[in-house]
Amino acid sequence: MSALSDTVLLVEDDQTLAAAVRYNLERAGLTCLLAADGVRALELARRERPDVVLLDLMLPGMDGLEVCRRLRAESTVPILMLTARAEETDRVVGLEVGADDYITKPFSMRELVARVRATLRRTQFVAPTPRTEDRVGFGNVSLDLARRIATRDGAALVLKPREFDLLAFLATHPGQVFSRDQLLEQVWGYDYEGGSRTIDVHVRWLRQKIEADPARPVHLLTARSVGYRFEPGAAVTDSV
Repeated sequence: MSALSDTVLLVEDDQTLAAAVRYNLERAGLTCLLAADGVRALELARRERPDVVLLDLMLPGMDGLEVCRRLRAESTVPILMLTARAEETDRVVGLEVGADDYITKPFSMRELVARVRATLRRTQFVAPTPRTEDRVGFGNVSLDLARRIATRDGAALVLKPREFDLLAFLATHPGQVFSRDQLLEQVWGYDYEGGSRTIDVHVRWLRQKIEADPARPVHLLTARSVGYRFEPGAAVTDSV
């Protein structure tokens, strides 16, 4: 990864905090763009196409959730939300509108930089897998692991970075049952702050995109009281 090629869009209205974050990101070799409100954030995101967005939840005018919702409607850029709210419901709402991760204030600059770097790594590399093939196919879906491209019936399938990583990990471990905590560790990383509900949200999104009938999945199956498993073409036998 070339440090200078990675651009972070920081959306934060606290000028003191924004200056400190920008200093530490640039000291780590990253390019940092600043926006103090949602409108400016959308303008910069559309024009500069950053590699990751650090998005404060509490913003003047358009709040962070609405910014996240609009960004996600037009981009798969990883979004890390910065918030003083620690309640699980707030994290879940952020995930529902498209956030990839949460960083709760107050945070150390070292932790922030580490999370940004981890997010950049996950968007550039596929989760470790025992297979050596560059492609995985099941049903009418094909994954190009090397180029991180997903297609369904030959048409491009738009997946967020974490969606792709989760699907790639499960698809390259067919038949194996993984708990939610195991999937968090393998795909999100051991230091992820969010709870296991993150997995359920992403599985639901993936089912909507790859299953013929999301309510009766045949690929992403629930292992009752445990987690999930992937089947290339199994019949529905598990509770969903």
